[in-house]
Amino acid sequence: MTRQSKYDFDIVINRRNTDSIKWNVAENVLPMWVADMDFQTAPEILDALKSRLDHGVFGYADVPDEWYNAYIDWWNRRHHLKMEKENLIFSAGVMPSIFSVIKRLAAPGAHIVIQSPVYNNFYNCIVNSGCNVVENQLVYKNGEYSIDFADLEQKLSDSQTNLLILCNPHNPIGKIWSTEDLARIGELAKKHNVTVVSDEIHCDITEPGTHYVPFAAASETCREVSITCIAPTKTFNLAGLHTSAVYVANASLRRKVRYALYTDKVAAPNSFATVAAIAAFEHGEPWLESLRKYLWENRKLVEEFLAKELPEIKAVKGDATYLVWLDVSALPETGRNIAAHLKRKTGLFVIGGDAYGSGGEHFLRMNVACPRSVCLEGLSRLKQGIAELLQL
Repeated sequence: MTRQSKYDFDIVINRRNTDSIKWNVAENVLPMWVADMDFQTAPEILDALKSRLDHGVFGYADVPDEWYNAYIDWWNRRHHLKMEKENLIFSAGVMPSIFSVIKRLAAPGAHIVIQSPVYNNFYNCIVNSGCNVVENQLVYKNGEYSIDFADLEQKLSDSQTNLLILCNPHNPIGKIWSTEDLARIGELAKKHNVTVVSDEIHCDITEPGTHYVPFAAASETCREVSITCIAPTKTFNLAGLHTSAVYVANASLRRKVRYALYTDKVAAPNSFATVAAIAAFEHGEPWLESLRKYLWENRKLVEEFLAKELPEIKAVKGDATYLVWLDVSALPETGRNIAAHLKRKTGLFVIGGDAYGSGGEHFLRMNVACPRSVCLEGLSRLKQGIAELLQL
């Protein structure tokens, strides 16, 4: 595989002893679990942060017009969603936003639908809000995922249900939902008076030449029944800066969301949050295009390695995210047990798919947003661990 880029993603950066959640592990452990990247962010973002740092005064920050303009231009140009300044609200993160929205829009005991297997923190937000998780389990057939719309409508029609949390693109399966699927979800939500909260944090990490469809762009109905959570954090590896946005076109819904975010004190930026977002969207595109190519070379590397060295494991086809969803159903253990075995025997740290709810029991999630050499080391450990597992 050949790659031409002025950005070098092959550089291995030592993240140990940096208070990294991902790398706060034993010396022999190779973490390929939590969804952050082992790459420095775009140099253009670093320059903007250094400039802000050099100013030396870090008082209370406001949200400047440049922040709104950066989001509006990016989503219009790259994702064909026209947003208006008055419909955007700053927030300190996608998950804090979702938690606040649940607390504001869903009474304790309400039912909230999610499409499993799905990001595990959705479960935490729902349960910690005193609400009930209702799973619309995705259909897995011939290596592909689809939505069970009959089951979805049945669950949305329940009078106790008033929210659906959508993951678009979907974590952990890496699927980009089609315009048709999104529009159909929107019609069902409107029919049953359900609000869709769409987590679109992975939207820019897609296969080169492939782009996602924002839920709010799928139809006018989708636009009116939804709350969209977006951010530069996954795209540019900025999760620790706590910077994101919530887009709500419906005025009545937007008032409720704004009240929720301000009440929970997650609607004010720190000194670096808007600076990083503006730099990312205004100057980070060339870096992102190089990153996407590199990530998909890593994904292809995994697929080719498995086909040759570990045919018992299948990489599920993914269009988005840097997370590879591995089908281990041909092995004699669950994903959870395999993950525990791999960590214990080889130090490879991946996540058992049952963490993502029903339908994930025979899968692993593996993060390949790392230098090629690290990815190869992870695959070597995977092969070693599976060989030992099969000998037990």
